Amino acid sequence: MSGRIELWLYVAQRLSAMVLAPLVIVHIATIIYAIRDGLTAAEILGRTEGSILWAGFYGLFVAAAAVHGAIGLRTILREMTAWRGRSLDVAASAFCLMILVMGFRAVGAVT
Repeated sequence: MSGRIELWLYVAQRLSAMVLAPLVIVHIATIIYAIRDGLTAAEILGRTEGSILWAGFYGLFVAAAAVHGAIGLRTILREMTAWRGRSLDVAASAFCLMILVMGFRAVGAVT
């Protein structure tokens, strides 16, 4: 793969990390809040159902995690194995797509 594409993958992973960091903090804070208040799963789902705000929040979370994870997995596989070339890029893209599909299905189920 060309150096230019490698650079863009590097930038995309760093940007996705910058997006993920505050989202993870809000997610963990929300979990702590829900646990401390003793909310049940049904009560939590009742609060998120129909919420465009939560759908957008977790939709962005899923997108950032899919991009970040797929690029990271590709990098690890390149460093730890002899796997190179187009098939590695296709596999990383398929992984990203799989995370996106499963993640957006989960977001749709709870909002």
